Amino acid sequence: MKGFKNARVYITGKGIITANIGIENGKIVYIGDDESKITNPLPYEKNQVVLPGFIDEHIHGAAGSDAMDGTEKDLTNIATAIASEGTTSFLATTMTQSPENILKVMRAVKEHIENKESDGARILGIHLEGPFISLKHIGAQPKNYVAVPDVEVFEQYQKASGNNIRLVSLAPEVEGSEALIRHLHSTGVTVSAGHTDAGYEDIIKAVENGLTSITHTYNAQKPLHHREVGTVGSAMLIDSLNCEAICDTIHLSVPAIKLLIKNKPHDKFTLITDSMRAKHLPDGLSELGGQEVIVKNGEARLKDGTLAGSTLKMNDAIKNLVLKCDVHFTDAVDFATINPAKNLGADKFIGSIEIGKNADFAVMNEDFSIALTVRDGKIVYKI
Repeated sequence: MKGFKNARVYITGKGIITANIGIENGKIVYIGDDESKITNPLPYEKNQVVLPGFIDEHIHGAAGSDAMDGTEKDLTNIATAIASEGTTSFLATTMTQSPENILKVMRAVKEHIENKESDGARILGIHLEGPFISLKHIGAQPKNYVAVPDVEVFEQYQKASGNNIRLVSLAPEVEGSEALIRHLHSTGVTVSAGHTDAGYEDIIKAVENGLTSITHTYNAQKPLHHREVGTVGSAMLIDSLNCEAICDTIHLSVPAIKLLIKNKPHDKFTLITDSMRAKHLPDGLSELGGQEVIVKNGEARLKDGTLAGSTLKMNDAIKNLVLKCDVHFTDAVDFATINPAKNLGADKFIGSIEIGKNADFAVMNEDFSIALTVRDGKIVYKI
C-alpha cells in the first residue's frame, strides 16, 4: 500500500503524532501503528511534518497566469505553481470585468474541471469576486465594470461555469443584493461581503438572508468606528461569519491580525493569499484586470499606490502567523485547511487527514518550506 511510514502527522484532535498513513485509489484508507501496511512509502524525512493539503479559496493567479486569462493552460499553470506552496485545492478567483471576459473564465474552469486535470492543485470551483460590489471600496477592481447585483446575470455565469461557482463576494448594502444573497444561499453558494460599505445593520440583515463570510477582512470595506462598527467591526462581533485574511503583514499589520484572531471562534478564521500573476516571479511590472501593477519587495501596487492583490504563498502565510503573530502551529494549519473546507462545504472530503478523505498532503520542513505535495495520492510537487 502507498503511504507515509512512521511519519510525524497532524491529526485533528490528536495533534502531531507518529503514524503510518495508507492510501488507495486516491483516498486515505489507513491511519495507525502498523508500518508493515505501507509497502510503497512516499518520500519523507524525520523532522518533517505531514499536514493536510492547503486550501486557497481566494487566489487570482501565479507564475505569470491569472484566472481572468480564461484559458485551461493558464489555470493549469496556476495549479502547478501553487502546489509548491503545499496547496492542493483552490478556487479560481475572478474580478470585476466585462460580462464577456467573466463568461470566458466560467467556460475555461468548467472545461478544466470536466477534463479532470491531475497536474498541480485541484480547482474546486470559482470564487466570483465582483462585479456586484461598491464603488466606495473599489480597491484594485476596474470601476467601469461594476454591476448591480442581479440574480439573472449571476445565473448566466453559473450556467456557463457548469454550476461550479462556489463562493461569491459582493456588497450587501447595494440595491438588489438582498435577492441575490437569498438566491445564492438557497442554491448552496457561499456568500461573502467584500468591496463593501456595509454597516452593522446591513451585515445583520445580510446574515439573516444567508451571508456567512467576509472577504479579505479589513481590506476594501467599511472600517470600524466607535459610532458605527462597519464591516470590520461586524466581522469581529458576529461569531457565525468566517473571516478571510491576507496575512502577508503588508495588507494587514501584525496587531490587526492578532486582533481579528482573538475575536473570532477558532473555526471562523481563514487564510487566503489573494495572490496575482506576479507570485513566483521576480519583482517588476505586472498586470491585474488590465491595470498596470508595480511589484517591489514583494508588494504589488497600482500606480496610485493602491494594493493590488499579493504575492503571498500559503506556506509563508502560516509561517507569518507562527513566527510573527504568536499563533500555535497547528492552529495556523487549521486556518489554511479545515476552516476554508468548512466555509465552502467541502469538509467531508478535504481539509484534514482522516480515513475516507482525499489523500491530499503537504509535507513541511522545519523552516516552513514545502518538501512534497500530494493530491489524490499522486505527487504533484517535490523539491
